Amino acid sequence: MDHVNHTWTQNFILAGFNSSGTIRFLAFVGTLCIYLLALAGNLFIIFLVKTDSGLSTPMYFFISVLSFLELWYVSSTVPILLHTLLHGSLSILSTLCFTQLYFFHSLGMTECFLLCVMALDRYLAICRPLHYHALMSAQVQRWLAGATWLAGFSSALVPASLTATLPYCLREVAHYFCDLAPLMQLACVDTGWHAQVYIVVIGLINTCNLLIILGLYGGILKAVLKLPSAASRAKAFSTCSSHIIVVTLFFGSAFIVYVGPPAVRAEGRDKLMSLVYTFLTPFLNPIIYTLRNREVKEAVKRTMQKFRGILKKT
Repeated sequence: MDHVNHTWTQNFILAGFNSSGTIRFLAFVGTLCIYLLALAGNLFIIFLVKTDSGLSTPMYFFISVLSFLELWYVSSTVPILLHTLLHGSLSILSTLCFTQLYFFHSLGMTECFLLCVMALDRYLAICRPLHYHALMSAQVQRWLAGATWLAGFSSALVPASLTATLPYCLREVAHYFCDLAPLMQLACVDTGWHAQVYIVVIGLINTCNLLIILGLYGGILKAVLKLPSAASRAKAFSTCSSHIIVVTLFFGSAFIVYVGPPAVRAEGRDKLMSLVYTFLTPFLNPIIYTLRNREVKEAVKRTMQKFRGILKKT
């Protein structure tokens, strides 16, 4: 169909979740509390890594980069979710909608690459311990962190630009933020090939990164099993457990929403699954990395002792 025969909508209506007044208010309060806790938790991780010398290692540098990323990630969608919960819907200019779409997917792609880099860091630490600090110098850390952002923001250009050039005949988006599939449902033209491009781009990037992560952890498992004592094996596994949980949450929910069966999207379950990686994962990451990490808990104790000392002096 020719794009000239269709009008271009100037704004979209984000429908959000359908719920009654009481449930909507409770959902708003709960979402706001978790949002604020997610911001506080990730800010605390960044502060802790920057101020505590015991956490000045490549692993914690990448954890702080992940927390910085999560701050932007959760802030790209949750304020919109809060507005739709409070007011029922949100009218948003199409240009702002496509900008939000691009930044959301750029941050998601960046996290995908960053999780792969964090797996590489664990592989070098366990499988190449003698050369680890040389291979993961401060310059290399900064280069890898910058490369993840560059790769993420570059790879999101294709799906975002294709979506922005579609002609739209409908305005109401059945979602709480601007995402690919809900927007394509409003287009005036057949978007079948667009959907295939999205699946190839997003699916290929996610699959390649996940396969690399699995391959790296396969090498880690092989190296750990060769360690002489059970204590050394447990210590090696403990440095990877938090990352494995985060990888499972992120990739599992992302694959279901973007590469999963059409029935998931048709029944509206994609909105619920989207909450996992846009909302719950940024909230859970600081908890996972603090409660399951002995060094972080010790750093928290040292920081609390410093604050107590400062308060006593004042």
